[in-house]
Amino acid sequence: MSKCQRLVVIGNGMAPGRALERLFDVAPHDYNITVFNAEPRVNYDRIMLSAVLAGEKSFDDIIIHDQDWYRARGVMLYQGKPVARIDREARMVIAADGTSARYDKLIIATGSTPFIIPVPGHDLPGVITYRDLDDVERMVAAASGDGRRAVVIGGGLLGLEAAAGLAMRGMAVSVVHLMDTLMERQLDPAAGELLKNEFVRRGIRVLTGANTAEIYGDGRVAGVALTDGRRIDAELVVMAVGIRPSVALAQDAGLEVGRGVVVGDTMETSDPTIFAVGECVEHRGVCYGLVAPLYEMAEVLADQLAGGRREFTGAVTSTKLKVTGIDLFSAGDFAAGVDREDIVLSDVSAGVYKRLVLKDGRIHGVVLYGDTADGAWYFKMMREGTAVDEHRDMLVFGPQFAEAIPLDPTVAAVASLVKPAGRSGQPGNDNTPIARVGAA
Repeated sequence: MSKCQRLVVIGNGMAPGRALERLFDVAPHDYNITVFNAEPRVNYDRIMLSAVLAGEKSFDDIIIHDQDWYRARGVMLYQGKPVARIDREARMVIAADGTSARYDKLIIATGSTPFIIPVPGHDLPGVITYRDLDDVERMVAAASGDGRRAVVIGGGLLGLEAAAGLAMRGMAVSVVHLMDTLMERQLDPAAGELLKNEFVRRGIRVLTGANTAEIYGDGRVAGVALTDGRRIDAELVVMAVGIRPSVALAQDAGLEVGRGVVVGDTMETSDPTIFAVGECVEHRGVCYGLVAPLYEMAEVLADQLAGGRREFTGAVTSTKLKVTGIDLFSAGDFAAGVDREDIVLSDVSAGVYKRLVLKDGRIHGVVLYGDTADGAWYFKMMREGTAVDEHRDMLVFGPQFAEAIPLDPTVAAVASLVKPAGRSGQPGNDNTPIARVGAA
């Protein structure tokens, strides 16, 4: 590889930041690097925005790479300069203000765009999304003062984190969620109900199975009307109903685009001089919105830029809710099916729920609520396809029991209380889950 090629990066989020870290580790002198960041700031940990919103951390606490980091590595960082165009023929990137840079290699890391429900009033002042620090600062400003009310539309990860943070700021918060189960992509109904109960216990109103008809107000938001006629007054409405990969720049440049910017296993786009990484990417038909697979992509990309041969072949993801005092873990596919088997432990009075979904003698999905200490252990076995038949009967109780083979007398006594589980939807002969503790 020739020295000092020109590498331009469009975007300065967590994924391209990790890629640059690894590139400097393995090939610190191979590239002259220019970064265009649409935000007027350095790289920061977006996962911790919920902690900033809740007042638990400041922005300085969540910075990943400060100005000194870029200077020490000779990186030209353009802040507050969104890119307007990629000229592939000239191999040039042009920002909205005319700032330009030529490239030998280009990384597109434009992230994602929040989806806005196109209901009447969605563009009123006081209706915001939740994606970056600017959104957090708007929410904090809206929460100042007594008697302030907020409606969060969307009961997924971001919506619930926004609701919890605003409540901690003193706002009266209502969550409006279209589906009957909160976080329905990550939780089953039982775990979703426990989560809902915890939010209600914290004084947050939760309306599931609720559809937004309009956002009303005269010149500024005043509340949300539902299709069933209910009205919820509020000075702030937060839209947290999903994201879409930001592909306009790549599309305008003539790159192959599906739901996201299409890349192969080397993170290369349809143009061999252009790579893509992060939430804007579509790989093997999948778009990822969680940080772990994005970091895997970033490591592969850095290796490729350094002349290596690593590839990204896809990822199994897990989810945690970043709300203080709520322990929740979810991974894999836990939908019911005739070829799947459920193992469930439920102690509603203690707020503990564990569900393992097995398929062909291996863990296929995990849902943990209230006690997530064993989440990493289950996730590792799921990713590695570990056979669990040998200690299946004690699996739900964690490694300290499941790995005690042969069973000692105490463990055997506990095991004798556990009923054989049937197929998914048929947990036992009397439709009782395999292990039920308390009044579920």
